[in-house]
Amino acid sequence: MKLASLLSGGKDSVYAIYLAKKAGHKIQCAISIASENPDSFMFHTPSIEKTKAQAKSMQIPLIIQKTKGKKEIELKDLEKAIKSAKLKYKIEGVITGAIKSVYQSSRIQKICDKLNLKVFNPLWQKNEEEYLKELIKNKFKVIITSVAAYSLDQTWLGRKIDKKFIQDTKQLNEKYKIHVAGEGGEFETFVLNCPLFKKELKIKSFKDYGEKNSWRREIELE
Repeated sequence: MKLASLLSGGKDSVYAIYLAKKAGHKIQCAISIASENPDSFMFHTPSIEKTKAQAKSMQIPLIIQKTKGKKEIELKDLEKAIKSAKLKYKIEGVITGAIKSVYQSSRIQKICDKLNLKVFNPLWQKNEEEYLKELIKNKFKVIITSVAAYSLDQTWLGRKIDKKFIQDTKQLNEKYKIHVAGEGGEFETFVLNCPLFKKELKIKSFKDYGEKNSWRREIELE
């Protein structure tokens, strides 16, 4: 089936593309929503501009749709982008990286129903620990680009998702109920390399912003 994928730059959206391709679907394009609101209800924002480099490395056309990021209104911008993908790339469905967010998945489903498109959520209700282990097994190089939860500080920025990372987040889950895969918004990620990429993305420089338990890392790619 010809599909478009919502691409945020993080592990969930990229791994969802990987699973869709593995299942035999054709990825016609990716869609990134550039929100002006860092606290968007729907969209990942820390590294959204870097999805251009990811799409280029995956050799997938990219549609970037800007939005003010206001609740519910931003959904109209998402619908506009999906409609554009349907017209330009003849897509039959949309891939999302939703794992547990009913808020996100239900709204995307509503838009796709309106446009007569299928919705694919290959990560839906996936066990978080097993999911992270899959990322490692399938050679996904993923780093942390922002944190926003008690017990997470600046030292977590730039960390790779590896076995030690899983051990540490499991301990925090037991102590503070931190989601192991960051599904509660505790941390955001960016994919530097995976089997879909023709070339690994390299970080040229970075700068950290924030205080206490809310930090983000702005990265510049080579």
